[in-house]
Amino acid sequence: MTDNSSRRSDLRNVAIVAHVDHGKTTLVDAMLRQTGVFGDHGEVADRVMDSGDLEREKGITILAKNTSVLYNGPSAGDQPIVINVIDTPGHADFGGEVERGLSMVDGVVLLVDASEGPLPQTRFVLRKALAAKLPVILVINKTDRPDARIDEVVEETQDLLLGLASDLSEDHPDLDVDAVLDVPTVYAAAKVGAASTTQPADGDAPANDNLEPLFATILEHIPAPEINDDDVLQAHVTNLDASPFLGRLALLRIYGGTLRKGAQVGWAKSDGTIAQAKVSELLETQGLKRVPAESAKAGDIVAIAGIPEIMIGDTITDLENPKPMPPITVDEPAISMTVGINTSPLAGREKNTKVTARMVKDRLDQELVGNVSLRVLPTERPDAWEVQGRGELALAILVEQMRREGFELTVGKPQVVTREIDGVLSEPMEHMTIDVPEEHLGAVTQLMAARKGSMETMSNHGTGWVRMEFKVPARGLIGFRTRFLTETRGTGIANSISAGYAPWAGAIEFRTAGSMVADRAGVVTPYAMINLQERGTFFVEPTSEVYEGQVVGENSRADDMDVNITKEKKLTNMRSSTADTFENLTPPRRLTLEESLEFANDDECVEVTPGAVRIRKVALDAKERQKLFNARRRQNA
Repeated sequence: MTDNSSRRSDLRNVAIVAHVDHGKTTLVDAMLRQTGVFGDHGEVADRVMDSGDLEREKGITILAKNTSVLYNGPSAGDQPIVINVIDTPGHADFGGEVERGLSMVDGVVLLVDASEGPLPQTRFVLRKALAAKLPVILVINKTDRPDARIDEVVEETQDLLLGLASDLSEDHPDLDVDAVLDVPTVYAAAKVGAASTTQPADGDAPANDNLEPLFATILEHIPAPEINDDDVLQAHVTNLDASPFLGRLALLRIYGGTLRKGAQVGWAKSDGTIAQAKVSELLETQGLKRVPAESAKAGDIVAIAGIPEIMIGDTITDLENPKPMPPITVDEPAISMTVGINTSPLAGREKNTKVTARMVKDRLDQELVGNVSLRVLPTERPDAWEVQGRGELALAILVEQMRREGFELTVGKPQVVTREIDGVLSEPMEHMTIDVPEEHLGAVTQLMAARKGSMETMSNHGTGWVRMEFKVPARGLIGFRTRFLTETRGTGIANSISAGYAPWAGAIEFRTAGSMVADRAGVVTPYAMINLQERGTFFVEPTSEVYEGQVVGENSRADDMDVNITKEKKLTNMRSSTADTFENLTPPRRLTLEESLEFANDDECVEVTPGAVRIRKVALDAKERQKLFNARRRQNA
């Protein structure tokens, strides 16, 4: 702390970080309940912080969110203390949200599952926190799991802390490795709202029946926000939101001075210019609601309205004595895919859909406003754009959100973003951790080897499960999830984080099966499907409409096969003992958007509309496809 600064004792800003599904959002729910945010008779929904439809459906947090609780328990002393809590995503694809969340806080609560232990995202968020020199509180969650192994998980987390601190000390010589290892540990069962500083037996909930030990540890180990006594206004924009009444809202953390409603302020943009702006509305967070406020001080996390063009990373500062803050930086994108208007013969058939290039481009530009880890680049076509992101899941969720908003799109197969390093073509790599039952060890090892993955470690905890760690090219993970779940019969757990760049690893064979492609437009008939079903698996249903070039199924052989799936049975006056009934038909396989993107081959793309997801060939005409195939073969010869 510098000589000209002090700290606010009535406030703490903390982020809750963890791997996906380790209980972050559930813990925030319990904190809200026990501090009376919902009131005595309030209706309380589980996972209240996961407000989006997709977040609730997938059971993951996509956007970082903030709430505040007013703690006045035994550890608070004479005055209540406001604890601002940032609930961050647990999936590496949404790392940009994690990085922004960490820029707003003074410490982190690291949640680790008492059975699964530290996983790739644990390493990712912990490395970011240590690099930012944020103090860490370790919470071993789900101690009441029957397969909990608390001692081993604490030891694994300490090993992870030591390894990360040693790595970071090369770039950060002032990092105190001993202080990093001296982290307080709290044991919790967030689902029942219990925490303790005393370790329970494996499989038992903490003896305490509330979260008081966690609140006490936060107040003791997370420093109060630092205030610069020179009183120069400094507030960093870390996120954006929108209100139907107020327009664009900027979420910001105040580092110095006082921000007042109606004030004229300096708006420092990312390009270095400073403009005058007026704060038309100031909102503070109380529980889950934003309420109007007249002023806010250093350390507060607030939202402001009145600056329509404000962006993430901008600074609100004193107009006469501006002090801009450094921009927010995030890791570079690793995966890209082409997103354009729907060009299929069925485009525009659904009512009230958004089909024009201008609508698609405006929506992508809108996404750029709040998503700092996304890039949108032009392509050779005026109606298609290259969208780059951190991972396949993040891009698929963007497309799914657009689909639900009424857009019709053509989406290309995900590709990796390569770069040239020291004259060598390099590609992004992933560090992947896989947990599988022992009987699937061979199948998973073979699957990873086919995708150019090299095993780094393997451990067996004696529970019938094996943990393996691989380094694998990011493109090797495109389409990996479906194959992996099939090979492990749905029991395997696979997670990965970025591992930098490495020289191009060579060709990878993604699919061993070809596609069944409709050779004409029409309506699918049961007669045609029954006659073709021995050739493979169908993606379409009887009576559905198809067009030439649409992928209607997976061929059991490696080659593509053009099929007439609209063929009708010739009528005769002879009665057949084997009538064409739906009972004789194998049910089709319904692919989700993510599964369709995974399945699509290099010469295929995905048609996405609010009512349907279809795989199709890029070139719909069979003769045109053959020309392109011959040209590629000559090029590779």
